[in-house]
Amino acid sequence: MSRDLPPLNALRAFEATARLLSVSKAAEELNVTHGAVSRHLSALESQLGIALLGKEGRGIKLTDAGRRLRDASSEAFTRLRDCWGELQQQQADAPFVLGCPGSLLARWFIPRLDRLQRELPELRLQLSASEGELDPRRPGVDATLCFAEAPWPADMQVLALAEERIGPVLSPRYAGFARLAAAAPTVLLGEPLLHTTSRPQAWPQWAQAQGLDAGQLQRGQAFEHLYYLLEAAAAGLGVAIAPQTLVADDLAAGRLAAPWGFVTTCAQLSLWLPARQADPRALRLAQWLQKELASAGQ
Repeated sequence: MSRDLPPLNALRAFEATARLLSVSKAAEELNVTHGAVSRHLSALESQLGIALLGKEGRGIKLTDAGRRLRDASSEAFTRLRDCWGELQQQQADAPFVLGCPGSLLARWFIPRLDRLQRELPELRLQLSASEGELDPRRPGVDATLCFAEAPWPADMQVLALAEERIGPVLSPRYAGFARLAAAAPTVLLGEPLLHTTSRPQAWPQWAQAQGLDAGQLQRGQAFEHLYYLLEAAAAGLGVAIAPQTLVADDLAAGRLAAPWGFVTTCAQLSLWLPARQADPRALRLAQWLQKELASAGQ
C-alpha cells in the first residue's frame, strides 16, 4: 500500500469544500478561483480512483470515502493550525536578543534604552554585550548591531543605519587642552596618542583623511577596549580617537571636545540579521535606530 501523501494544496481544497459543502465557499475562503478548487478535487479523485463528492439537488454531498478523508484532513489541519498558532505566540513572547559591542552599548544604546522601551514595548529587548569579535551567526542572537565595512556576507541580511565618522577627542581637563584645541591637526603628530589594541587602524585612517603622514603618529597609552580608552580621555589622560556616535553625548555634556571634527570611514553602523529567519521586530528596531541616529545628526 502506498504511503504517499496527497498534494497539500489539493487536500486543503478538499478539506474546505467538505467542511463548507460548497466549492464556491471553499474558493472564497482559500482566495482562489472556483475552477482551481474543482481541478484540485478532480485530481484527488483521479489519484484515488474513487469519488469523494456527489451531487445532492443543487448542492454536493460526501461519499463514504469523502467522509473518511474529511475527518482525517480536518483533524490534521486543526492540529496544524493550533501548533502553528502556538509557535507564533511563543515567538512573539520571546525576547529579541541583540548582540552589541560593550562600548556601543554603554555609551550610546543604554542612554536611549528607556525611550526605546517606551516606543517599542513589544520588542522585549535582551542585550548581549561583547568587546571581542562579534559573531552575528551565533545561535540565540536575533540581530547584531556593530560597525563594519562592506562587502556584506551573502548569508546575512545587513541593514545599514549610518556611516561611521571618527575623530580625535580630549577632555578640557587635559593639561595641554588649550594649546592643542587652538592648533591645526598637524599638532597631533607630536602628541602621544591614546589608542586601542582592538582597532589599531583608527589613527592611521584619520591621519590619511587629513593628508598627514600616519608614520609620524606617536602611540601613547594603549587600552584593550574602546570604552576604557574613552574613559581615560574623559579623565584628562590624553587625546583619543573614537566614532562620533559613541562620543556624541560626551560632547554635548562638555566632558569631551572634538576640535578637529570627524572624518568619514568606509564602515557603517549596521544591523546584522541571520538569513535563517525574518523577524518583523528587527525591521521595527532598524527603523527606530535610524530615527535616533538621524535626530542626533549622526
